[in-house]
Amino acid sequence: MTVLAWLIYDIRNDKIRNFVAKECKKAGLIRVQKSVFLGKLDNNRFDELGELCQGVIDSVTDSVYLFPFCQENFQKIRVLGQGFDRKMVNEKILSQFF
Repeated sequence: MTVLAWLIYDIRNDKIRNFVAKECKKAGLIRVQKSVFLGKLDNNRFDELGELCQGVIDSVTDSVYLFPFCQENFQKIRVLGQGFDRKMVNEKILSQFF
């Protein structure tokens, strides 16, 4: 079973931040802001990504949020203002989710 997931982070160390970003991309997530990824993951991969992040971040200074969404709830999201970074996300990418 797949879940729509947001992964949002604030990681101080460049090396760890870049590692987490690469792992998000390898998992099939799409960067929609500098520190925000969105995509579909199977349940096992969702858990694996969370464990991976927990294992590499500094729990005192860093934060990672991994939010699962069902498609029905995702359709209720309202994007206000600029929303996504248009340099990173085009209409083709957004159409996969909205």
